[in-house]
Amino acid sequence: MRTKLVVVAGLMISASALNAQQLTGKVKNAQGRGIEKVTLSLLSAKDSSVAKLAVSNEDGNFAFSAATGKYLISASHIGFATVYSSPFEVADTDIRIPDIVIKEEAGALAEVTVISKKPIVEVRADKTILNVGGTINATGTDALGLLRKSPGVLVDKDDHISLAGKNGVRIYMDGKPSPLSGTDLANYLKSLQSSQIEAIELITNPSAKYDAAGNAGIINIKLKKNKAYGTNGSVSAGYAIGVYAKYNGGINFNHRNKGVNIFGSYNYTDNKVNTIIHGYRTVLDTIFDGHVDAVSPDKSHGFKTGVDFFLDKKNTFGVLVNGNLGQNGFNNTSRTSIIYAPTGVVNRILQTNNSNKMKANNVNFNLNYRFADTSGHDLNVDADYGLYRNDGNQLQPNYYYNPAGTALVSQVIYRFLSPTDIDLLTFKADYEQNFKKGRLGVGGKVSAIRTNNNFQRFDISQLNPELKTLDISRSNEFDYRENINALYVNYSRQLKGKMIQLGARLEHTASKGSSYSLKADGTVNTSNPQLLKRNYTDFFPSAAITFNKNPMNQWGISYSRRIDRPAYQDLNPFEFKLDEYTYLKGNTALRPQYTHIVTITNSYKYKLNTSFSYSHVNDVFTYLLDTTERSKSFATRKNLAKQDVVSLNISYPFIYKSYMAFVNLSGNYSHYRADFGGGNRIVNLEAASFNIYMQHSCQFGKTKAWTAEISGWYNSPAIWEGTLKSKSMWTLDAGMQKNIFKGKGTFKVAVSDIFFTMKFDVKSNFAGQYTRAYGSFESRQFKAALTWRFGSSTVKAANERKDASEEEKKRTKKGGGIGTK
Repeated sequence: MRTKLVVVAGLMISASALNAQQLTGKVKNAQGRGIEKVTLSLLSAKDSSVAKLAVSNEDGNFAFSAATGKYLISASHIGFATVYSSPFEVADTDIRIPDIVIKEEAGALAEVTVISKKPIVEVRADKTILNVGGTINATGTDALGLLRKSPGVLVDKDDHISLAGKNGVRIYMDGKPSPLSGTDLANYLKSLQSSQIEAIELITNPSAKYDAAGNAGIINIKLKKNKAYGTNGSVSAGYAIGVYAKYNGGINFNHRNKGVNIFGSYNYTDNKVNTIIHGYRTVLDTIFDGHVDAVSPDKSHGFKTGVDFFLDKKNTFGVLVNGNLGQNGFNNTSRTSIIYAPTGVVNRILQTNNSNKMKANNVNFNLNYRFADTSGHDLNVDADYGLYRNDGNQLQPNYYYNPAGTALVSQVIYRFLSPTDIDLLTFKADYEQNFKKGRLGVGGKVSAIRTNNNFQRFDISQLNPELKTLDISRSNEFDYRENINALYVNYSRQLKGKMIQLGARLEHTASKGSSYSLKADGTVNTSNPQLLKRNYTDFFPSAAITFNKNPMNQWGISYSRRIDRPAYQDLNPFEFKLDEYTYLKGNTALRPQYTHIVTITNSYKYKLNTSFSYSHVNDVFTYLLDTTERSKSFATRKNLAKQDVVSLNISYPFIYKSYMAFVNLSGNYSHYRADFGGGNRIVNLEAASFNIYMQHSCQFGKTKAWTAEISGWYNSPAIWEGTLKSKSMWTLDAGMQKNIFKGKGTFKVAVSDIFFTMKFDVKSNFAGQYTRAYGSFESRQFKAALTWRFGSSTVKAANERKDASEEEKKRTKKGGGIGTK
């Protein structure tokens, strides 16, 4: 009940923000003509920090929405002197700002260097660009703080970033995917000051330039060149406890001068998580009623190091190495009552004590080159090699007891060895230039992956545990190779009142899977392998148009076709046992799934963001719980015939002084259809579901060094993986943060899932088998973290501060009215 009140209150607060006062005005030149594409900044009169951003339309008109307070407005445009309005106060009525007149820069060209200034906010067909450029740094914030102010971006209390309501956002730095994630990424962004950033690109509709696989959004942070010098970094440590204690720590550094940038990081994690699962399954005349108590330990060492060489103003060459060395696994205690359904009498009890020791190591190498000149030519070349070495060693004893559980009746013991080697090689090149009053991009990518999985199942002797016999009928080696070659072309152009973007990507995929049996001594039998070959070419068009005549109320429509290819694990036909009656199995017949997506979007005053989309998926992936050998159950990936999804997403941020709230509401209707043989093997499920996410934070204290935060979400009943019906879930988190060490450090404490409500409950009814699984994991935790940031920010700041100081003096002397900078 308390959570419902918080959610409703959050919605009411966000709704009330729509009643903020409207500020309108016009920018014109000395001749009285309206000027378009002028950057307008609504500044706090107290400290000149940026409150809102706007761009004038073709008639020179602009508009802001603002809460009560005292403000002034700055206007800047290429070739014109920046001007400031006189301060004014916003109360409870709309305000018409006196016309702002901007004049052309005066002075001899021989003595002046003209620097092109872009609008601070640009909304294009496939992305929104925030040109930070030197204006937003008046707030004195860091990169993470800038993202909090970006439209459609959410940064939660754990510094996790989402875009347009979607998690799994990829962060790019200067057009290259960042190897950092989680806390390391957040700490790096906190060490990156706004004065170092040129622009932030929010890409919610990836163009043909990006891989056709997946649909996650991208945030590309473009750094200023030759301005961020010196050495900086951070050190962090964290502790958490739920059922078990958890520890983490890390350090990262960066050193940059005119010729080189050296960077690196190291982090350590020691994590142990408890999970409880209850399972209930009926098939024919048998009921399986089980309970699993699992503990999953995880220790890992993550690292990254690299160097960028700035050969000259146009050419940059870089080297990067990153990876992770981990030891993990699980220890499960499972107890299942096997019941004769007609009488309800327990026939026997199966107890399985699984233990699996795993190693997961990966190292990635990258070479990169970039050419960029002032006329708009841009070339990026990347070569990557990644190697992943995983190893599993599982012991699974299955003990059968009498109905009372007091006497051992029989036992079957297995050991599974499953080393996996993955090698990934990619090479890509992207080129862009100005063309026909627009921007033309072409490029290509070649990727090759090879996976080798050797799966060995041994029968352990009941008399001598050291004696094991390889079961060649349940063992195999699966070798999978996949090569993807891609070419693309993309073109975008701003027309009068609208921006268009057209793209096309061609991808050719050649894959080969070979499943080999093993000999009694464990060597591979290379004769008569089971082969899986595929060779196909796909065309992926994309198009988008944004109607931006009125920058404060922009509409857009986009279309794209995407693909998701099966993972090698889903193709490997070997069986992975959970116990004697339950196992996982690959499917060599699994096909790629294809998605057509149409989206209509609206951005109102850069704050109220709405999107409505329709997706049609052919051969959608699903996990299907099927039966075999009468009473045994196995889970496998299969293709459903089709899926239709209609979704709506609405988000709105609200900021008032030191209080900030964000509410996101998303809903969707899904319909899954498939026929696997008629009768009880038909899938025809439909469901309407919704999700509410809310976040509230408030800074307080004399220097605003304290921050309190509460956040939570609610998921309504839905369908998982096409065949599983889930019940609702919700959670509520709360935390407190304190800035320490004169702003160089932060100390944070938090409690996740306060009411321990993040529990799952799913059901399936297919092929005469009814299954229900419900449980929870260690979601309620107390967490504490300490971070200290050190080092310098910029070296060129001396001249910049001097210029800024002189300009501030000029503006101050002008007093009221319009001041010229």
